Amino acid sequence: MFAIPLAWLQLKREKIRLLVALAGIGFAVILMFLQLGFQDALFDSAVTLHQNIEGDIFLVSPQSTSLIAMKSFPERRLYQSLGFAGVKSISPIYIGFGIWKNPYWQGLPTPQTRSILVLGTNPGDTLFSVPGVEENRSKIRLTDVVLFDSASRPEFGPIPEKLQSLSPSDPPIRTEVESRQIEIGGLFRLGASFGADGNLMTSDLTFHRIFPSRDPRQIDIGVIKLEPGADLYASLERFKNLPGERRIDPKKQDNREDFVIGDVRVMSKAAFIAFEMNYWKDSTAIGFIFTLGTAIGFIVGTVIVYQILYTDVADHLAEYATLKAMGYKNRYLLSVVFQEAIILSVMGYIPGYVLCIGLYHLTRNATSLPLAMTLSRGIFVLCLTILMCVISGTIAVRKVQQADPADIF
Repeated sequence: MFAIPLAWLQLKREKIRLLVALAGIGFAVILMFLQLGFQDALFDSAVTLHQNIEGDIFLVSPQSTSLIAMKSFPERRLYQSLGFAGVKSISPIYIGFGIWKNPYWQGLPTPQTRSILVLGTNPGDTLFSVPGVEENRSKIRLTDVVLFDSASRPEFGPIPEKLQSLSPSDPPIRTEVESRQIEIGGLFRLGASFGADGNLMTSDLTFHRIFPSRDPRQIDIGVIKLEPGADLYASLERFKNLPGERRIDPKKQDNREDFVIGDVRVMSKAAFIAFEMNYWKDSTAIGFIFTLGTAIGFIVGTVIVYQILYTDVADHLAEYATLKAMGYKNRYLLSVVFQEAIILSVMGYIPGYVLCIGLYHLTRNATSLPLAMTLSRGIFVLCLTILMCVISGTIAVRKVQQADPADIF
């Protein structure tokens, strides 16, 4: 095989055909990378907030399905948890979508408005490990002051650039959310997602001023911090003593990290993250669409490689028959075809990988989604590419097996 690289010599003999094959494989690689990248960006962006909330146990309404579809539950349920051993502190989170008015819409026919996610918290609680929150937490103690997510989509206006260029003598940036005037007091960085193009963070008082119809005794997420060294599972077991009947889901009867007691759902942080991930995987068509796109890329690549290998084998059928007449076994001839498949897969993968890094960068800048190349995804697509070419080679070698020296000569 190494003394006479027959597979490589056959491939490079028809340079145009080789380039066409590599282009087809590269296209399939790019398609698989993009679909898998978009899917991972969807899941990563959906749970960015969950991962950056500093808490051990979370309470939500059993009717809540995801961060963009939260239902409220009584705040007293959160305060009841203070009676359990091991609980250090509690913090409520309020979530709502408001209509944001771009403060820099002047020059356009009408004001630009867009839905934005608003997070309300107690400004005295250290709750988020998001860049910019801790540094600006004192600012949202003031009424009608909010923090703006610097990673929001540009349609909300050039808020980060304008805010950073303000001098102490300049007036603050003001705009409206839900027809209430607010002031941008600082920036934090959370990032856009498929559910929210932008985010605001403010105090619980300002939140209820923005959404006056919301009952202040109803919260969307209850965050519970445990004492250092407290056992998570033992603490979760104590929450089963909350008032109300325990409802058992047949699919997760033994799940100690996710259960329902009365009108509240109790989850560990891992279960809270899985709760959001499962919504996007199972309850929306997005996960299926991206998986289907990856499968289509795989099939397209398989067909392209098969056509190239089959044509190559057909063109060199006489040479294969000659090798058979010289005494070479079918096993050797089949190995040549498989070598061609491996060479094509590696050579087609490399340009596809390089191009996808640039496409990820372009998409990240355009959408503000956390899209980047990862080692695991790179290895996975490489394995898919090799498998794709091996399957094509397996189908194409049937032509070699049919090569009969008697028929050729």
